[in-house]
Amino acid sequence: MFVADASHVAAAQGRLEAQYSATLSGIPIGHGNWVIEISEDQFTAAASGATTGLLRLFTQGHGTGASQGAINAGQPVPTSYAATITNDQKVDDVRLVFAGGSVKETVDPPVGPSTDRIPVSDGDRRNVLDPMTSTLDPVSGGGDPVSPEACGRTISVFDGRLRYDLYSAFKRMETVKADKGYQGPVVVCAIYFKPISGYVPTRFAIKYLADLRDAEVWLAPIDGTRVLVPFRFFLPTPLGPGVVQATQFISVAKPPRAAANVKAQ
Repeated sequence: MFVADASHVAAAQGRLEAQYSATLSGIPIGHGNWVIEISEDQFTAAASGATTGLLRLFTQGHGTGASQGAINAGQPVPTSYAATITNDQKVDDVRLVFAGGSVKETVDPPVGPSTDRIPVSDGDRRNVLDPMTSTLDPVSGGGDPVSPEACGRTISVFDGRLRYDLYSAFKRMETVKADKGYQGPVVVCAIYFKPISGYVPTRFAIKYLADLRDAEVWLAPIDGTRVLVPFRFFLPTPLGPGVVQATQFISVAKPPRAAANVKAQ
């Protein structure tokens, strides 16, 4: 049983090194890695990925992303986010700077002209998370964080182009085993997408995601913290099931800063 009081939660620290594979209808289409560092008062997260298998016959893509910020009352609060996606000859860059939970500076990716696009207002940039920080799921309380309480979240996200909300709801518990690293329980949440602004309502992808009711995220813990992150993501698509799943999920708890200093002395 995971037991912690408020002081332990504030001092929680851990590191995750994970690798993921992506498949579409069971066919490999990509791979990536993710490194997360969580300390007493700050966090960093960095990821990269690329297309693989048959998908490389049609397009060669590679992407990187990183976010960092503070831990405030157990919650991650971003200060910056950057992402670069390279697809054949096209490069898409996003840079966001946050202050007080709101976007203050942006380097936005280019968007095509459309009179139907719902504009992003100043209000849509307030009290939001970037896409990477939104995947960090802190669980309050003193019980086991791998529990139904990890679901039931409403998250406001801005990715530099699109403002949307994500909702989650508890579905069930599962047990997983990575090829390397974590084996144990995960909590499975249904996840729902609601576009807010920055999108064209007639676009098929937006309508499809907004109507989707079968997407799932499987959440596993980062040792030494009360933060869960995706171990597996399932998304039905018109071409078959899309799955992103961890093949390596290695997390290590770190001693609180004060304890580490005492040990060093």
